[in-house]
Amino acid sequence: MNNNGYPPFRRFRRLRRTEGLRRMVRETVINPDDFIYPMFITAGTNVRREVPSMPGVFQVSVDQLPREMYELQSLGLSSVLLFGIPDHKDEIGSSGYAENGIIQQAVRAIKEIDDQIVVVTDVCNCEYTSHGHCGIMNGEEILNDETLDLLVKSAISHAAAGADVVAPSDMMDGRVGAIRQGLDQNGFINTPILSYAAKYASAFYGPFRDAAESVPSFGDRRSHQMDPANRREAFLEIEADLDEGADGIIIKPAMTYLDVVSGARERYDVPIAAYNVSGEYAMIKAAARNGWIDEQRVILETMTSIKRAGANLIISYHAKEVAAWLQGQQLSVEAFAD
Repeated sequence: MNNNGYPPFRRFRRLRRTEGLRRMVRETVINPDDFIYPMFITAGTNVRREVPSMPGVFQVSVDQLPREMYELQSLGLSSVLLFGIPDHKDEIGSSGYAENGIIQQAVRAIKEIDDQIVVVTDVCNCEYTSHGHCGIMNGEEILNDETLDLLVKSAISHAAAGADVVAPSDMMDGRVGAIRQGLDQNGFINTPILSYAAKYASAFYGPFRDAAESVPSFGDRRSHQMDPANRREAFLEIEADLDEGADGIIIKPAMTYLDVVSGARERYDVPIAAYNVSGEYAMIKAAARNGWIDEQRVILETMTSIKRAGANLIISYHAKEVAAWLQGQQLSVEAFAD
């Protein structure tokens, strides 16, 4: 068939005509192995408390973990990221590195349930300090070097409890090198560090701080988290963390920083995780509950965009529902078509 007198053009639609053809040439496919599911572990027993600003996300106590692990296994999800909500907080966040702290209990419990689950632990102080900041304070200033000692203690205690990976999220300078040295000197030479290398001071963290009960009692975190206006600086942060011994990196948030994800993928041949954060999750849930969007299509499109940008790991509260949809053969790109 000719072009009806028009100049020659390529017929891209030939490969979009049927689902079989679209699937055959699809460039980006998401699957359950791409996901790390974040979990909030709280003190107490028989606790399964929904986070009001994050529908479908719960604070759970350690005794609820068998139910959670069974659900994850049934969905084909095999990695979790743990955040702790302790029953005791103080100025130095001592519950974060206590031998029987909430995260240490959770790691041991999960490994007893299924030792094949990859357990990643968040290493920071904000959930454990009485002031809600990420380190030792001098008035309203966070002391960088003094805080490193606490982070090292926490990372070692997590590894000792059986964590597969530690993920420092505090954004103190030098913390990856300090943690690597501490792990190695204490016999955990094989414990990887997945560093929050480019973590921005984002307005999208609000619901998380409710879930983790880590709202600062004063001030904010802009003195150590990155300025959202800066892209080139992110690659300096990433290079520093890799030079200090990070085995992989996290970029946070995901959706509004896909240019950073893409730039990192072009530069570094290491595992890259993008954190689809609480505010991003909450916006989709709120819009869906108001009937303004097709929830499934929007979530699958969002997850695909994160992987397409270059992330090979996606930390997301949507992980369970995405895995369920994928099991139902509702494949990502096909769900988007109008």
